[in-house]
Amino acid sequence: MSLELASFLPPPGDVRPRAVVVAVQLPDVTDAELESSLEELERLATTLGLDVIGRVTQRRNKLVSGVVLGEGKLKELATWTGGSGEVLAFEKPGKNKKVLDDDADEEREEDADETDKAAAEAAAVASGAPTDPELKATVVLVDHDLGPTQQRNLEKATGVDVLDRTAVIVEIFSRHAKTREARLQVEIARLKYLAPRLRESGGGGDRVRGGVGGKGAGESSLELDRRRIRDRVAELRQELKQIEGGAKNRRGRRGELPTVALVGYTNAGKSSLMRALTTTDVYIADKLFATLDTTVRRLQPLTEPPILITDTVGFIKKLPHDLVASFRSTLDEAGDADLLLHVVDAADAALADQLAVTREVLREIGADTVPTWLVLNKIDRVDALGRASLAERYPGALQLSAKNPADVRVLRDQLIEKFAGKLEDADLDVPWAAQRLVHAIHERATVLGEEHHDDGTRLRVRAPARILEELRAQLAEHNAS
Repeated sequence: MSLELASFLPPPGDVRPRAVVVAVQLPDVTDAELESSLEELERLATTLGLDVIGRVTQRRNKLVSGVVLGEGKLKELATWTGGSGEVLAFEKPGKNKKVLDDDADEEREEDADETDKAAAEAAAVASGAPTDPELKATVVLVDHDLGPTQQRNLEKATGVDVLDRTAVIVEIFSRHAKTREARLQVEIARLKYLAPRLRESGGGGDRVRGGVGGKGAGESSLELDRRRIRDRVAELRQELKQIEGGAKNRRGRRGELPTVALVGYTNAGKSSLMRALTTTDVYIADKLFATLDTTVRRLQPLTEPPILITDTVGFIKKLPHDLVASFRSTLDEAGDADLLLHVVDAADAALADQLAVTREVLREIGADTVPTWLVLNKIDRVDALGRASLAERYPGALQLSAKNPADVRVLRDQLIEKFAGKLEDADLDVPWAAQRLVHAIHERATVLGEEHHDDGTRLRVRAPARILEELRAQLAEHNAS
């Protein structure tokens, strides 16, 4: 078992690999929740470079222990991939035994009309499964966490690679990690996911002779591989601990400066808002988990004291626990902040679920006590009726679009007012002989208007009262001299 997807991902520019997504609707999952989760898995697949061509879903009271799906649905899934739809647990002369559900009576009742393979194939074709072998799916994505046996059995039944939700997310994290710290964090999560899924090689699990003089059974190749993974994880954690120490020191040095952390669901627009608030270049892409590395920039225009804005990794439903644990040092930026801006995609139908997911992760890392402002981003994609509904549902939330400078200016002013004092508007006249002060005014205040006249430049500015007093003092000092 390998987490590398290179085995079925072609070089850039080639045809995208085809995938089919699978989900079981359990009794506590509504139709809307199932649809939202499947759509998100398909977006994850797109981010990974896959082309989703179909879905296979089934209502059940529980996941089938060996193969997730019932027998009939398993055969239907196989028609999307070209597999046999069967898993052989063991073979005896003249007799094969299939892996079935623990509760055989329940299985026969639920799949009575699907046990015939021809009927299952007909149903799959009716739902859009391709008949041309060249067009069948080469990857199966399962919207659940799979055990090693479940994953292996599904691969046998479908004849293609099978990835569960955790594997997809870990692979995306791996591709998007840029800094050394992020790469170490992702590699730890990958190895911890891989360890229980290692399999014996075809050589029959030969043992490496152990002990002085070669006595003792020694370790099998599988045991040896697992020990190597444990050693590698320990080595990575030690290296990560050293890097985290430096990050902790940096946070300590800026501890007295007010810090605002952007948190929220992946692809909610945090990086776009970061760029708008700080007027600096940060990586932006319309895909999930585009940002994994912590970025800290100063709010522009500069304030006194400077207000720091921190962008953090996005969250997602069913975020693997090992990833949360690995990125805990990165997420500590949120826990150490003076204010959280909880950024949400206002146009997303799953807004409420995304809010709940983010709050749960913040609670898990101990950041749920930090003062928080709710920011409903991408409001330009919501009509007037929808905006009114959001205002009623989330009173006090700031509705804005990170692409609208006027909206961003309102948020910026509110941040300055919170940390630097109440904002005031004023007119400042700068004589021609003191034009160097114009640059200082632009740096320390928001310039609302600027015009030139015979004696110099008049600026209409907005800034905290203390800053205005200091600017006036500088002008008076220059005029006196």
